[in-house]
Amino acid sequence: MTIYLDHAATSWPKPPEVLEAMKVCMEQYAANPGRGSHRMAVQASRVLFEGRKRLARLFGIKNPNDIAYMQNTTMALNQAIKGFVKENQHIVCTAVEHNSVRRPLEYLKRTKNIEVTYVKTNAKGELSVDDVKEAIRSQTALVVCNHSSNLLGSILPVDKMGELCREKGIKLLVDAAQTAGTLDIDVEKLGIDMLAFPGHKGLLGPLGTGGLYIHPDLDLEPLLHGGTGSQSEAVDQPQVRPDRYESGTQNAVGIAGLSEGVKYILAETPGKIHRREWELTQRLMAGLMEIEGITMFGPDLGQNKTGIVSFNVGQADSSEIAFILDQSFDIAVRAGFHCTPLAHEMAGTLDRGAVRASVGAFTTEDEVDALIGAVRELAKHYS
Repeated sequence: MTIYLDHAATSWPKPPEVLEAMKVCMEQYAANPGRGSHRMAVQASRVLFEGRKRLARLFGIKNPNDIAYMQNTTMALNQAIKGFVKENQHIVCTAVEHNSVRRPLEYLKRTKNIEVTYVKTNAKGELSVDDVKEAIRSQTALVVCNHSSNLLGSILPVDKMGELCREKGIKLLVDAAQTAGTLDIDVEKLGIDMLAFPGHKGLLGPLGTGGLYIHPDLDLEPLLHGGTGSQSEAVDQPQVRPDRYESGTQNAVGIAGLSEGVKYILAETPGKIHRREWELTQRLMAGLMEIEGITMFGPDLGQNKTGIVSFNVGQADSSEIAFILDQSFDIAVRAGFHCTPLAHEMAGTLDRGAVRASVGAFTTEDEVDALIGAVRELAKHYS
C-alpha cells in the first residue's frame, strides 16, 4: 500500500465518518439545498447549516452565515481579493504566497491599476512584522498573509499582523490552506477580516470543498452571479448572507463529508493534531540530517512549523527524486515549485524546485522512517 506523504496537497485517508456521511447523503437526501421545500431539500439545507455551525465553532466566528462555501481555497482567495480590492489601491502581501494570491493580484495590477508590495522573508520563510509595517502606505487597503508557507512550513505571525492592521485601519486576509484544522484559529482574537480555507486538507473533508469567512462589516462584490434560491424575483444578487456569495447548486455531498471532518477535528482539537504532526516532522528532519548530501529548507530542527519538510538530494532534480520514491519505494510526495515561485526564490531553489514531504493526522512513525530509509538509499547515488 502506498505510503502517503502529500497531505499539504490534500489529506488522505479520510475518517470513516466522512465517507459514511457522503454515502448517506447520496442515498437519502441528495436533493438541491435551498431550492425546494420538500423534505429531502430541507434535509440537505440542514446539513449545510450544521457544517457552517461547526466551522464557526472551529474558527471563533460569531455568525455561521458569515461563512460562504467555496470549491477550494483558490476560489475563496479570488472571491476575497477580487471582491474587495478597488482601483488604485495598494496591497501588501508576503513573498511566500501561493499563486492563488499572487496571480489575482497581478491580474488586478493590469486591470485595476493597483500596486502590490511583496514583503520578503528570510530563507527559512520567517517574516518580520516590522518589514510589513514599513511597506504600508496611506493608500494601503489590504494585507494578505498565508498562515504557513506551503513550501517551507514556516508559521507566520498572524496575531501580530492582525494587531498591525487594526492599528492602521487596514483589512487582513489570511490564507489558511496549510493550517485550517491543524492550528488554533480564532478570527476575533487574531484580527482576521477574511479567512480562506480548504475543506480537503487539514479539515479532512473531500476534494471540491472549502470556504471563506467574511467579516460582517465587509461587503464584497460577488465573484459569481446567478441563482441563489432566494429573492429570485430580483434582478440583482441578494444582499443576504451566505446566499450573496453562493450562486449555483452547492456541493451537498461534499459538504456533508466536510462537516463530519470538522466534527472530528473539534473532538481531537487542532492543538493535539499539530503537536503530533510536529513530532513527526522533527523525526523526519532528524533522520534526514544524518544523511550526507541532503539539504533541507524552512525552520530549523526544534522550531515551530507545520507538517511540511522540503528537501533536495545532492544535485538531483526534485521531480526525479519524487518519481523514484513513487515508482521504486511506493512513497507519495510532491516535487517541483508547489505553485509558489516567490517562496522558492526566498529558499534559493528556483533552479530545480524541492521535494516536499508532508505529514497528516493519520501519518505513522513507521511511514516517516520508511521515507528516511528510501532517501538514504537514493543519496548513495546522487550525492
